[in-house]
Amino acid sequence: MGRLGGAFMNFILFDDNTRNSLLPLTYTRPVADIRIGILTIREKWEKWLKAETSTQSQDYLSEKYPSEFTIDTDNIWVAGSFLPNHKLVEEIKSLQPGQVLVSADTLIAANTGDDKSFGTENTSSYTRFESHAKALRLEHLWDIFSKNGEALKSDFELLTVGRKSLALSSTNQVIGIENIFVEEGAKVECAILNASTGPIYIGKDAEIMEGSIVRGPFALCEHSALKLGTKIYGPTTIGPHSKVGGEVNNSVIFGYSNKAHDGFLGNSVIGEWCNLGADSNNSNLKNNYAEVKLWNYDKEAMVGTGLTFCGLIMADHSKCGINTMFNTGTVVGVNANIFGAGFPATHIPSFSWGGASGFTTYKPEQAFEVAKRVFERRSLVFDQKEQNILTRVFEITVKHRN
Repeated sequence: MGRLGGAFMNFILFDDNTRNSLLPLTYTRPVADIRIGILTIREKWEKWLKAETSTQSQDYLSEKYPSEFTIDTDNIWVAGSFLPNHKLVEEIKSLQPGQVLVSADTLIAANTGDDKSFGTENTSSYTRFESHAKALRLEHLWDIFSKNGEALKSDFELLTVGRKSLALSSTNQVIGIENIFVEEGAKVECAILNASTGPIYIGKDAEIMEGSIVRGPFALCEHSALKLGTKIYGPTTIGPHSKVGGEVNNSVIFGYSNKAHDGFLGNSVIGEWCNLGADSNNSNLKNNYAEVKLWNYDKEAMVGTGLTFCGLIMADHSKCGINTMFNTGTVVGVNANIFGAGFPATHIPSFSWGGASGFTTYKPEQAFEVAKRVFERRSLVFDQKEQNILTRVFEITVKHRN
């Protein structure tokens, strides 16, 4: 909750119709908790608004991501698919009860006053205002990496304005030092950093090991590491508590995931609690240079991306063994375990176990045992809330496995 313009306002980030287009990543999180740039969309809004937010999403996510309503303040509903900027925040702050902010026919935000109910049907009579903010919005899975550069630059400015970076060691070769920001506790030695192509952000207690080569825009979030000799092409984001090695190009790793060894990851998005085995690679370009198509859960069909370069989308808790090969435009669901020779299918359903020769069902009780061990390695607890979410994902994705 925050106080803006003399009035208290309660902010709720809601899932709009982009949620289904962003599956399987949104099976386990609201749209607002997708990472793009340096921060998640929620973290961006909370920094811009200087206020905490709550969530309206799927019922089975509500225990972990609850909604908070008020009757003595203005309830402001904001679509979690929109990324904030200065103009958009100004427009939302100015909304009065009974007013909505739109972009063409797309609802961005609504002020329902002390009314806790919300939906397009009960805001149809509200006064409409057209937004002029030209804000970024996530509408498709590939937007996460294709719009990552612009989002990263915006977050870099937001996080570093008025602050001074930690000094870099003289062992590093640096181009564009003014576009590099190093947080407290970070370690960078004997690396090559080129920020002339975009900013480089190195988070708290993160480490770039010797021999690594980084070309911005790039973000390495807190407690993450680039292993020895890693090669990074921006725009790329490595979320918190992750380890990355090999070669990475224009990709986003949400956090708590590892690609710790050699192998190529390009034009891709990796969720949380994932692990890519040594020498795993993905193709991001078809041999005939044709448009890449991706599996779409909303349409339950392959859809065109309009992109020539598009790699791997992997949802939370999925893992692959050594030397796994992913074809161009592969979508992996939640809690899949992939291994063996050859290229597996380009749509791998949630809770699948196998590879190119075929898949069986990855039983939830086995998957939960792995999740418990992985959480313990980070000194975290795989609690009942987490298990309940994954159990529900298993239930609602049975049709894809069949």
